[in-house]
Amino acid sequence: MEVPLLLVDGHNLLFRATFGFPAPIHSRDKTRDLTGVFGFFALLRVAIRDELPDPPEVIVVFDGEHGSAARREADATYKANRVADETTLKPILALPDVKRGLDAYGIPWMEIDDCEADDTIATLTHLTPGRERLIMSGDRDFYQLLTDDVQVLNTAMHPGKRHIGPAQVIERYGVTPGQWPCFRALCGDPSDNIPGVQGIGQVTAARLLSDGLTLEDLPRSGRLTGAKGQRILHTFDQVLAWRELIRTRTDVAVPYRPSGGAAPALPTPAEILDKLGLW
Repeated sequence: MEVPLLLVDGHNLLFRATFGFPAPIHSRDKTRDLTGVFGFFALLRVAIRDELPDPPEVIVVFDGEHGSAARREADATYKANRVADETTLKPILALPDVKRGLDAYGIPWMEIDDCEADDTIATLTHLTPGRERLIMSGDRDFYQLLTDDVQVLNTAMHPGKRHIGPAQVIERYGVTPGQWPCFRALCGDPSDNIPGVQGIGQVTAARLLSDGLTLEDLPRSGRLTGAKGQRILHTFDQVLAWRELIRTRTDVAVPYRPSGGAAPALPTPAEILDKLGLW
């Protein structure tokens, strides 16, 4: 019988480990900052231990170096708000050691040069229908993938609220997972530098899409009234383009498919760093 499949958004977890870990971790001689590597394995180990009743199959997925290129070619402003300075490069500098640690303990990982992790994870989810799948990430774009068998696991949230499925999205945002790209195209996604339509917030976007409507339904719905409605109509082609940036692909040529078997257990982060010779 196949075990649950845990798909880890690798860069998302590494950034959280680097900048959100409770205390900095340094080498014994205090010359190297090991917070990112230590925190990555600590957060992953605790998530598996505390949030999954049975050992899962684990695949860690990283953004490719040129993963955003296609979307930036379509819209030059996509993620243009992300500044690459010395501070924000800290997680990237930790990445080789994270990969070495995953290899050392038999945890498979993927990094496809021209794909964002979102698309690779969406493809792996698409390739494993009917199986219990959890996507470990704080990125809400994964909400579009949610079904009865697919949940987002966000361990940055309070206990009891970390498993997010369709019901939680509907309750909090008033839209279904299938409507998520339409919803975000209307109200915007600051993390990806998608502004949305001026004056359209989450409540208004959800109201416009109520009863299962999509963007294509809005022009003839009778709902685009007043100044806000006119702004949507005037920028409608741009809104459709934003939705395409938000939508994940499910046709990525992945190097291998999930095996169905449980991953090896991870030791403590300190043991991993010791094995890698980083202390």
